[in-house]
Amino acid sequence: MNQAYLVDALRTPTGKRAGSLSQVHPMDLGAHVLKALVARNTVPAEDYDDVIFGAIDAIGPQAGNIARFAWLGAGHPETVPGVTIDRQCGSSQQAVHFAAQAVMSGSQDVVIAGGVQNMSQIPINTALYAAAELGFPDPWTTAHSFRARYGDQALSQFAAAERIARKWGFTRHDMEAYALESNNRALAAIEAGRFSGEVVPYGEFAMDETARRSSLEKMATLQPIVPDGLLTAATASQMSDAASAVLVCSEAALLRYDLKPRARIVHMSVRGDDPVWMLTAPIAATRHALTKAGLRMDEIDRVEINEAFASVSMAWLQELDYDPMRTNVNGGAIALGHPIGATGTKLMTSLLSELERSGGRYGLQTMCEGGGLANVTIIERL
Repeated sequence: MNQAYLVDALRTPTGKRAGSLSQVHPMDLGAHVLKALVARNTVPAEDYDDVIFGAIDAIGPQAGNIARFAWLGAGHPETVPGVTIDRQCGSSQQAVHFAAQAVMSGSQDVVIAGGVQNMSQIPINTALYAAAELGFPDPWTTAHSFRARYGDQALSQFAAAERIARKWGFTRHDMEAYALESNNRALAAIEAGRFSGEVVPYGEFAMDETARRSSLEKMATLQPIVPDGLLTAATASQMSDAASAVLVCSEAALLRYDLKPRARIVHMSVRGDDPVWMLTAPIAATRHALTKAGLRMDEIDRVEINEAFASVSMAWLQELDYDPMRTNVNGGAIALGHPIGATGTKLMTSLLSELERSGGRYGLQTMCEGGGLANVTIIERL
């Protein structure tokens, strides 16, 4: 079977909600990383086979196949196609999978996988709110086929995160301590310059602005997200703005363009779980991926699991019995933001950089996704 290699990976700095990237058109944000990625590599722009971007809430400035128009906005050839996909929070991680599958099948040699999201302009669930104005207040409970199977309960990530916290016995203090550590790790990584090699500044905006200097005392004053809940804004991922992209190539392309691969894609899969629990899927999906890859958890040197909520990552750590000191070592989405469509390749970029920095061999990435889904990718540093 053909191998798929990661040749390059980059991202914009992550802007906080209403922050430095909030007024940037999503198409321009996507064009920025595409222009930088092509400029950094020896592949002629006309030789790219496809551009696969993740973006959800494809409405307003994010509508109309943003992958295609971000490529054109970057000034690149019209002959290169683009496609935009939605696997919720895992959209750009799935873009990597589709790119790798195209390369491994032999049908393509050079593919960009990435994603973009401006949540300041298009907040999460904007498409659902627009549908509500057309008379569809809830796409699940108004569908007879879904109601027949799951009843009238609406799907809520907040309710799911609360349910996980209570099932696994996490207190509010436990989750706030986890969130504080995420922020402290992110601040330390920024101060040490660990992200410098992976971030392409957008004008004068050069580094992530989302990490918070906080304390357990300050977190304890926040109101819960849901009435009588355990989770607060401090223990949830931040809405943010960013774009990210990786270059996936075949061995033939490595030789043709004299490229040096940074990693090999060892395994990629996606699994489903209960859509009502929604956020538990990474647990079973990781076990499935390890079995398929013939690896043990203790062979994985670094993990990036998206911190949608503290309870999600904490439950995964407990169930997989994995070392927290090797997980999200430079902070997670609680501190560094979750620009939904861009998060998959954002995390892939950081995972690759951290494997190189630490000298690790295997890295694993996973995240929970709307509808009870989870992607898992395992890479091997070369």
